[in-house]
Amino acid sequence: MARAIWTGVITFGLVSVPVGLFTATGDHTVHFHQLQRGTSDRIRNRRVNERTGDEVASEDIVKGFELSEGEYVVVEPDELDEIAPGRSQTIDITDFVDLDQIEPVYFDRTYYIAPRGKEYTKVYELLRAALAEANKVGIATFVMRGKQYLTALRAEDKVLVLQTLHWADEVRDPRQELPELPSGRAGKGKELDMALQLVGALSGPWEPARYHDTYQEKVRELVQAKAEGLEIAPAEEAPAATNVIDLMTVLQGSIDQARGGRKAESAPQQKKPATARKATRKVAKKAATRKAPPKTARATAASRSQRGTGKRELRQLSKAELYQRATEHDIVGRSKMSREELIDALARAGRRRKKSAA
Repeated sequence: MARAIWTGVITFGLVSVPVGLFTATGDHTVHFHQLQRGTSDRIRNRRVNERTGDEVASEDIVKGFELSEGEYVVVEPDELDEIAPGRSQTIDITDFVDLDQIEPVYFDRTYYIAPRGKEYTKVYELLRAALAEANKVGIATFVMRGKQYLTALRAEDKVLVLQTLHWADEVRDPRQELPELPSGRAGKGKELDMALQLVGALSGPWEPARYHDTYQEKVRELVQAKAEGLEIAPAEEAPAATNVIDLMTVLQGSIDQARGGRKAESAPQQKKPATARKATRKVAKKAATRKAPPKTARATAASRSQRGTGKRELRQLSKAELYQRATEHDIVGRSKMSREELIDALARAGRRRKKSAA
């Protein structure tokens, strides 16, 4: 059972309900320790006195606001609590607004709110139901860990959700911050129609479970491969910018690709037996680490035809395919090569084989 990271009361009008605040999301990022290169020695961060170099205990650390160079006003933690005693324990709803009126840039973190005891569930549900029925969110402020937050309190199924918001002076104006923005509406009528067709072809219901953090999956694959003394293929390079002259062709190709992908997804697939699924996972694992993947007859024939491959043919391959060929030819330094460097290295290797064969 999760523990509340903050407790207090929600107030709206003269009504108040004791609640607890709970973290709504978790972090799946792969975390690394810092080590000194060439050793297994951990690197630690310490709080030290800048003048003496001595380590300072946390209870001996206070906050200081610099008035001028070397001159500080010292503020104790208790003094900060004393200036907001009520608000530090209260989520005070002052306004109700439509959710779609709040621009997405204002939203920050999400928390769940729960009543602190069964005796408070009726008032809690009354607030939740009223927000849901009115399709409104409650705008409130509260203090947590020495910081005041602007928040939006909204209703979901059976639970109240609190989302912290950025203050108005924290949100930057894109017209002042960004170097280039369109001066007018871009695209001709037909181009816009095709862009709308592409949006329609890629449209579907919101299914969050469909999406995965593929970068973190690759990080785990990299760690596993290095632990086993293997190599892993580098990622694909970013695509080149679309030439405005080719825009119509690219849009049409994108629409055809999207529609083809949707048909493939909607086609019924036969469920593989358990033994076949297990074998597929083994092959996928070997392919991820690039450890001598098993070759089919087609792959073997293709490999034989690559012996005289020139740069033109090599440029039609992806970086992952180029890296695979470089691995087969044992090209030194391939893991650090760019796509163009891999092409050059493979072309040179092909010329050397032709000379030795002659």
